[in-house]
Amino acid sequence: MPEAYWNHNVHYQRLVLQLVPGGCERALDVGCGDGLLVSKLAARVPAVTGADRAADAIAMARRQYGDLDNVTFVEADYLDDEKGLLPEGKYDLVTAVAVIHHADFREAVNGLVRLLAPGGRLVVVGLAKDRTPLDWIVRLTGQGASHVLKVFHGGKRGPGVPGMPAAISWGEIAREAWRMLPGCRFRRLLLRRYLLTWDKPER
Repeated sequence: MPEAYWNHNVHYQRLVLQLVPGGCERALDVGCGDGLLVSKLAARVPAVTGADRAADAIAMARRQYGDLDNVTFVEADYLDDEKGLLPEGKYDLVTAVAVIHHADFREAVNGLVRLLAPGGRLVVVGLAKDRTPLDWIVRLTGQGASHVLKVFHGGKRGPGVPGMPAAISWGEIAREAWRMLPGCRFRRLLLRRYLLTWDKPER
């Protein structure tokens, strides 16, 4: 198995795992990167797909976790799946960690929701833009915690991935999420992330 590493996204994978719904048969991790979260989900879910539009990410994921019997990695874009590699309405769990800020928020959410089966669960760990004094206070507090955690975990930050700053603020994301996904749960996290969860109605 690949050597363990730590960063903000890995830190919050434990929250994602805690939110796997009971009876989950098929899970999809969008923007799977090197496949680390997929490998963890595979210990809990009978069939797991990792999707990423970057060919080098999928190649890395297959090298590291391609031997897992219940895992499939596909090179696909959840917003423009021309080859039909990600069937709509088929997944009991769809996860997206540090992914949806690379697209328009509404388009990204709609794209993820389309993939969910009726009764399925969406779990997003995302980034937002700091705008208010409170935003900057939380950011500075989180930076202090991050430095401590990085030392505790040995300082290994994992493979580099293309970065992109978030375009909309924490408040804008929360308001839009509540509008688009009635009944969703939005929680701001300390390490420059938020947690968004939503259960798709059965009908």
